[in-house]
Amino acid sequence: MISNEPQEIVIKKTSKPLSKQGSSSGFSINSFMNKEEKVEKKEDSTLATKTEDLPQNHFTETDLQMEWNLLLKQLQSKNTFVFNAIKAFKLVKIDEHNIQVSYPSDSAKVEFDKISGEFFNHFKRKVHNYSIEIEYKRDFESLKIEVVTTKKIFEKFIEKNPLLKDLDDLMKFDLS
Repeated sequence: MISNEPQEIVIKKTSKPLSKQGSSSGFSINSFMNKEEKVEKKEDSTLATKTEDLPQNHFTETDLQMEWNLLLKQLQSKNTFVFNAIKAFKLVKIDEHNIQVSYPSDSAKVEFDKISGEFFNHFKRKVHNYSIEIEYKRDFESLKIEVVTTKKIFEKFIEKNPLLKDLDDLMKFDLS
């Protein structure tokens, strides 16, 4: 039997959605943006350490060169790429608290920057001088590594002994 009476539709209102809330993935763009802003604010408020209270013992050029050569030997066996990039660097003690690092190219300096912090921290601890400052100087011409060929060696010998030039003209040496 079908009733002709109109049926009432009841609408219930709820305070919470009826569907399940999706679980959070743990990553929120808003929280990520807020964290970056907080990190930037923290970097501005970092305090610089005072070197006045730290030891400032004397060190020699020999100390510096010995540690540099030790680092190069270690890098030669461990990381040949970095070794080849920085082997032409020259470290020179300018005065009691300054070291000048001469480098041939910017790309080599990038590789040096990866290990420089560890090297200089080790060196400062070894010599007990924590007020050392490092100056960088780009010096392409004096640090250029020249490939020495037999012809160049012979030309240097000719400068010392000009009679070799006559010998070369007579014998027609093949120095290529």
